[in-house]
Amino acid sequence: MLHTGSLKMQVLTSVSRKKQRRTDKRSAKLEARTLRYLTEISVKYCIEPNLFFDKIVESWRTGKSKCGKLKFVCRKTNKHYAVFLITTKDKVVTQFRLSQLTLLRENPLESFTSLVKIMKKKRMQVQAKKRHGKVPIKDLQVGMKQVTVEAKVLKVSSPRVVATRFGFYSTIANASITDETGIIQLPLWNRQIKEVSMGDFISVENANVIVFRGIRQLKIARNGKIKIINKAINTKLPSEASSCLRKRK
Repeated sequence: MLHTGSLKMQVLTSVSRKKQRRTDKRSAKLEARTLRYLTEISVKYCIEPNLFFDKIVESWRTGKSKCGKLKFVCRKTNKHYAVFLITTKDKVVTQFRLSQLTLLRENPLESFTSLVKIMKKKRMQVQAKKRHGKVPIKDLQVGMKQVTVEAKVLKVSSPRVVATRFGFYSTIANASITDETGIIQLPLWNRQIKEVSMGDFISVENANVIVFRGIRQLKIARNGKIKIINKAINTKLPSEASSCLRKRK
């Protein structure tokens, strides 16, 4: 009986150790994720990661601390972990918890700093690619966002009424615009149709390049707009003048 009881205890102890190891692994992963996230915040707010962590430790020991625009508050602490809140003047930045073992480590954010800076640089490069300034029509590629194009209106199609996907009816006309490099279609909606005429030299700001039914188009975004740089001279006048000249002859 004693032998059987001893085996049961060994089995229970072994199971308990395995569970503890799994728990420890999960805790370590979560802690590493938290440290990486804190490094991202420090880089975002232009605070040296080591100084950022020092302020967290300071708030753990004194209850609160401050660095630049950020305020650090230790909201809860016990023998295992502490819970922190980081705020700015007008909003909550984040709330997180760290184990006391991590809080006693020296500069645990340092190992994540180079990785986070590389990631931030890549994000900025991606965003820069998505945002374009003034672009020639020949260089416009589908997927480009927030482009500005200056071009002359070649023609404007007859307006037609269409049903939108939201169940409303809108008036649309397609304008063909050109610069020295190429031609692209510009859909005009409702009031925009009356604003633009053939021969106008316009600036289309904050537009996205899309394809609709196989045709490349400039789609004006919500914050986009059309500016008239030069209004076309009434095209009827030259023909009228030429007819007058013919009559005189």
